[in-house]
Amino acid sequence: MIISPGTMRLADWRAVQEGDAARLDAGCRAAVEAAAGCVAAILERDEAVYGINTGFGRLASTRIEPADLATLQRNLVLSHAAGVGEALPAPIVRMVIALKLASLARGASGVRWETIEALQGLLDHDILPVIPAQGSVGASGDLAPLAHMTCALLGIGEVLGAAGREDAAAALGRAGMAPLVLGPKEGLALLNGTQVSTAIALTGLFRAERLCRAALLTGALTTDAARGSDAPFDPRIHALRGHAGQMAVAAALRTLLAGSGIRDSHRIGDPRVQDPYSLRCQPQVMGAVFDLLGQAGRTLATEANGVSDNPLVFAETGEVISGGNFHAEYVAFAADQIALAIAEAGSLAERRIALLVDPAHSGLPAFLTRAPGLNSGYMIPQVTAAALVAENRMLAHPASVDSIPTSANQEDHVSMATHGAMRLLRMADNLSHVLAIEYLMAAQGIDLLAPLATSAPLGRMHAALRESVPVLGEDRLMAPDIARARALIESGAAERAAGCDALPELDA
Repeated sequence: MIISPGTMRLADWRAVQEGDAARLDAGCRAAVEAAAGCVAAILERDEAVYGINTGFGRLASTRIEPADLATLQRNLVLSHAAGVGEALPAPIVRMVIALKLASLARGASGVRWETIEALQGLLDHDILPVIPAQGSVGASGDLAPLAHMTCALLGIGEVLGAAGREDAAAALGRAGMAPLVLGPKEGLALLNGTQVSTAIALTGLFRAERLCRAALLTGALTTDAARGSDAPFDPRIHALRGHAGQMAVAAALRTLLAGSGIRDSHRIGDPRVQDPYSLRCQPQVMGAVFDLLGQAGRTLATEANGVSDNPLVFAETGEVISGGNFHAEYVAFAADQIALAIAEAGSLAERRIALLVDPAHSGLPAFLTRAPGLNSGYMIPQVTAAALVAENRMLAHPASVDSIPTSANQEDHVSMATHGAMRLLRMADNLSHVLAIEYLMAAQGIDLLAPLATSAPLGRMHAALRESVPVLGEDRLMAPDIARARALIESGAAERAAGCDALPELDA
């Protein structure tokens, strides 16, 4: 994977996050060196420029002597490495480094090429800094977590190696890398920026997309198990409204249900006029979900390609201008949108689950067991799904509205983008469990309708589950079944089994 600053697509960042080797396009070097030359010229003229020869934040008016400039940048990194909590997962750290490379390589940050090479070295040798997840408010950049990333370049702190955590200096030495000595502005350039919140939000986006595609599969399987109608998925209905996501979801559901013997069995003589909304309105709800994910994806793709540190160097004019590109409001809003999408996809799935266990709506045995009373069947998995959906609704509260002033009120409005993005990972875990429960219950419903058969794609998806989870007869331990179903969803095996090319995809 070649990191081409300013032109990366979501699919490129997904590949980096999934572990593809990533190398910066060497054609960026001229722009990087031009900006570094601009910083050197400012020092030669002895101008006072923020971040180069001044203090930081509220201390911006304090002038720093030339002999202390290297110490200034090192002190900045050490003082800002104040993160707490669990370490970010390795795939997210890998993407943080790649995003920082792409930003610095735009040639507006004033760092030297050797600093770019040091970051590239972390990727090349898979030296991943231990970055605590908590401590950023999403403005002035992701300061604390990016300081922990930068510490590894200096040979300070710990990194994630093949054998677990190890000393950063030892890892650099084994890779033949010397600890970096920061030049003027370089500490600030490395710490300022939205790369951590963006990396986490992108990870949440990719998981949300995969899970929402899975929700269309489990939703279609439930529709057939509940003997729902495919008439609400008629393309003419959705063309009249015109939303792209709605039309795409309806098309996917039509493809998934096409040829179902269960559907054909109740086309004539079915007394029901309309299905409940959780079946009938899947295109309207999940279409809105996919459109919202698409909007968030476009925002994050732009952010990932942008420059978000401060101040910025304009080598063509020799100017260094302070602004506010470090403010992560765009990322915070995107994270809030993804949270809403995850919460709604789970909420709709839980209503389908509730429908399946209720014989008044599904026409199936109570709690999907042939001997209710003696057996509880799927009674409590529905309760688990309800609990997870309730938790996701709580977590979906917008993070972007919770600004708290920092740095003696110099930084008086912040985005809270980083923890807004972090909760997406927990929400995605919750959604995957909900969909696993629906997968189990919809498959049980299909079995209870035998000898009637579902469609070919849904039949393959059903068969994939039955390879590891047998039909529920007598009550048994439920947790392992949920875990196996979840593994099929998270790994994409359920989607591959269905083999449906019509599922919506993000295209930013």
